[in-house]
Amino acid sequence: AIGAADAYEIDRINILQASRLAMRRAVSKLSPACDYLLIDAVSVDLPVAQQSIIHGDSLCQCIAAASILAKTARDQCMREWDQVFPEFGLARNKGYGTDEHYRALRAHGPTRLHRFSFEPVRLLCQLELWTGYDQISAGSSATVNATA
Repeated sequence: AIGAADAYEIDRINILQASRLAMRRAVSKLSPACDYLLIDAVSVDLPVAQQSIIHGDSLCQCIAAASILAKTARDQCMREWDQVFPEFGLARNKGYGTDEHYRALRAHGPTRLHRFSFEPVRLLCQLELWTGYDQISAGSSATVNATA
């Protein structure tokens, strides 16, 4: 199962807590429920036995597979959002901070997919290079994915 947290949630509760929220969402979708979690680097507040493994995606095949599934789901989301915001080239850059993405950010301003807590976006708004912050409403984007 895949769980996600959107940019608005990340800005509100921070990236770590949003990652944990996405993990809880993924676990809650499991049927049947799991009895043990292997987690990459962090723990999650669930009443389930769990093991947090530092560098788990390189040490544990299960965690590595889950990381691939989460990345694949996120990439698919970015391809879909590319239809809504083609000027950002999301199908190509998957939302990562490429030169193309930063140029589009300066030219068009942030979208509801952008995390205002992310320094380049925050600075863009602070330096008044783009001032339409109030135009952005809480949206739904899978910027943080977790699998269970």
